[in-house]
Amino acid sequence: MFIFIICFLAGIGAGLGTGFAGMSAAAVISPMLITFLHVEPYEAVGIALASDVLASAVSAYTYHKNKNLDVKNGLVMMVTVLAFTLVGSWVSSLLPAATMGGFSTFMTLMLGIKFIVKPVMTTKESMAAAEPGRRAVQSVACGAVIGFICGFVGAGGGMMMLLILTSVLGYELKTAVGTSVFIMAFTAFTGAASHFVIDGMPNLWILALCVLSTLLWARIAARFANKASPIVLNRATGAVLVILGAAILIFNFFT
Repeated sequence: MFIFIICFLAGIGAGLGTGFAGMSAAAVISPMLITFLHVEPYEAVGIALASDVLASAVSAYTYHKNKNLDVKNGLVMMVTVLAFTLVGSWVSSLLPAATMGGFSTFMTLMLGIKFIVKPVMTTKESMAAAEPGRRAVQSVACGAVIGFICGFVGAGGGMMMLLILTSVLGYELKTAVGTSVFIMAFTAFTGAASHFVIDGMPNLWILALCVLSTLLWARIAARFANKASPIVLNRATGAVLVILGAAILIFNFFT
């Protein structure tokens, strides 16, 4: 029962983060599995990335259905991201868990504060005015950076992706999140697969519970996000990220 409770609670946080902000489940699931269930850090990240796959896919479908997903540039970025995810995942296996967790927690908190203090109010009209060729080149360059981070720290990759899509590529928030979860569905699969190949299969009971809980709450969050106004979505996303970031800091402080 204790395992079920921890996995369900981890899935709530991870699912809300994925559906609202395209955040990787590793930001929440990894520290909870490590702290309360004593799962090995590298195995915990693999379970979290596996939980991302279906959660990101169902979120991407919801955003696409509401016309909040840039498939064309998302595919361009995804190719580069996938290649560098493998490199990042391999490098992460050589470094201590604190290195992975510290960066992702920092990104989660800072991005949450940014959305509350300075909301992303870009419109789809201003997005359409961007020069296609330049955006494609930027997508490739940014994809290399994001891909490495996705494989290296998992959660930090999701946050970096959202930051780059909104601040560098000029996406409005809903399209940024939709495109982010679209890419993350593939990078999470690649990252999880590489983790399992390197470290072996994880505890299947924990894996199944985390996947199902994350999927449920990501679906709920994505449906709400697509119906919300930009300012409400910015504040809701910021609040979720700040709360999750603070919770992760507390977990890390007492462990």
